[in-house]
Amino acid sequence: MRFLQTLSFIVGLVTAKLITNDTGTTFAVQNDRLSLELTKSSGKILKMSLDGWDLLAGGPGLYLDCYCIPSGFYTIGSSGVTNSTLVTGTDSTGTAYAGLIVSDVYPPTGQGFQQFWFLRDGETGLHAFSRLYYYNETKPFLRNLQELRTMFRPAANHFTYLTSSDHTWAPLPSANATASWPVAQDATWYVGNAPTDRYFSEFADYFTKYTFANSYKDQKAHGMFIDGAETGGIGYGAWLVMNTKETYFGGPLHSDLLVDGIVYDYISSNHHGDDNPNITNGFDRTFGPKFYYFNAIEGAGHEELRQDAEKYADPTWNAAFYDTIAPYVANYVPTSNRGTFEAVVSLPPGAKNPLAILTVSGYGHQDNSFVPSSFQYWANVTNAGTVKIPRVVAGKYRLSIFADGVFGDYVQDNIEIVGGNTKKVAVNWKAESAGTEIWRVGTPDKSSGEFKRGNVWDTTKSRHPEQYRVYWGKYNYTADFPNPVRFKIGESKEAEDLNYVHWSVYGPTYKDPNIYVLNNNWTIAFDIKKRQIPARKDSIATFTIQLAGVKTASGNTDVTNGAYSNFTLSTFVNNNAPLEWNIQWFQSSSCAVRSAVVCYNIANKFTFPTSWLKEGENELVLSIPYNATDVETAVLPGSIYVQYDALRLEIA
Repeated sequence: MRFLQTLSFIVGLVTAKLITNDTGTTFAVQNDRLSLELTKSSGKILKMSLDGWDLLAGGPGLYLDCYCIPSGFYTIGSSGVTNSTLVTGTDSTGTAYAGLIVSDVYPPTGQGFQQFWFLRDGETGLHAFSRLYYYNETKPFLRNLQELRTMFRPAANHFTYLTSSDHTWAPLPSANATASWPVAQDATWYVGNAPTDRYFSEFADYFTKYTFANSYKDQKAHGMFIDGAETGGIGYGAWLVMNTKETYFGGPLHSDLLVDGIVYDYISSNHHGDDNPNITNGFDRTFGPKFYYFNAIEGAGHEELRQDAEKYADPTWNAAFYDTIAPYVANYVPTSNRGTFEAVVSLPPGAKNPLAILTVSGYGHQDNSFVPSSFQYWANVTNAGTVKIPRVVAGKYRLSIFADGVFGDYVQDNIEIVGGNTKKVAVNWKAESAGTEIWRVGTPDKSSGEFKRGNVWDTTKSRHPEQYRVYWGKYNYTADFPNPVRFKIGESKEAEDLNYVHWSVYGPTYKDPNIYVLNNNWTIAFDIKKRQIPARKDSIATFTIQLAGVKTASGNTDVTNGAYSNFTLSTFVNNNAPLEWNIQWFQSSSCAVRSAVVCYNIANKFTFPTSWLKEGENELVLSIPYNATDVETAVLPGSIYVQYDALRLEIA
């Protein structure tokens, strides 16, 4: 039966016709399988069906909104001056297409928005581009682009599962569960009042939109589906496919919301502390393309539906089509102004999962939002040390390479890409070193997941989510660590004896209203042999801290918020004078409390004379401010905290 359905689809690619209709109030577009209707006045797609099956079921629709006007949220199309147009044509492959272009201006500021949706004959998805522009010389600075997103919003529980990766997928909480769930914290609810609900029994005690967030590094597709293997019928899926990532901000470490009953394309946000671009006079940025894909396969479950969607996560797919529609899509860069990057990389010993990144020259790969017109790309370095990145927009880039197991990044600026050409680079990456490594704690991989309550699975649930994904308050820190943290090199275990978060205070949680003022000092104990301490008076020790995330009182807002907007992380070596690292408000990220172990990474190196060390046992104390909290306007814990990626001591 599945073979017959697939065969009929292939025939449909040859014989299908693309049909458009202007009803006066709507534009209707359909091919042989996918149909949709856009309401001109609102700019929203309010009707969609796949093979006759209603995809939205009366839900709010498919549309663009932002947190980007002076007062905050704005839904594109709500100004009363929305203009929607329909374009049609045939691309260079001979395939018919139709495009729906929604244009809107927010009158008080003059901010302009455009949302582009393109449907091709024979495809069951929409190619999406989103544009924001601002031209105002009298008010050159407007605000930051805090959020910009498109949303596919069907009726509640129309789909039965949500999925952000191969491993992370779960039944949607039922209407019965959501009717009785109490708030645990901001955007987080306790599901235990409906103990028979499948989400509770199979996945987690708490539901939060942050559970299904991921870093964009390896993200291909996310969405919602109906499991045909369970229903005995057709499996349906609704997906956002990241076929390109060049116009996002924050590089591969950027993480964001993906799906929570809504299928998001989060184009820009600061949910996990990443920087946002400022909207200033001359800002004009088109984001995309991305692909909202809808599939229907008889008897298919999660694996088959996901694999079908992920095959479109390829920046070279449909490149010829994008060149054809470029005249309609402001700022889109056609193939003629793109080149290819290739490199042969000599990796340092111990490098695992190396990744090569191209971002704007002169800035770190997390900070490309400082140049809002910039592009970003990345690809895995093969075991043979080769990497290839196609379709790179012409310009100058910074090449960064990082790898699990290696401290620091390789950085090379002014890599110039020329349209139509291939740039070839030879890289000899020597890992940073400050002498002989005495010990390390954690794996330098940009994450705090290797520590307790991090990546380890929650085995009390059949779908085994990583523990960090579940609401942080489920796990009782004071029970896990009833005594001050003391980690002995060579004896203690990272997954048991260090938590994935170093809290200043703990709580309140949903089940415990108390706030526990903790011992703010973590001790690393280690033995040194006499021969390891050089006799030279100028001998120096270097202690490196890499943080996967840190929350000051600024949270993820990048604004000052009280006494601990900046705070000092101090290191004491055998009771000597403190070594101090002043962490700034703009480096803050609301990470662990929003179910993340990878946020805005920062690092610091302390140096001190080796005369501070002694033969035998030594102690190094990591100290954050005591009883340090912020002022929270949302239902969130007030504690400041840090999340360690990795620590290392070297002697030279």
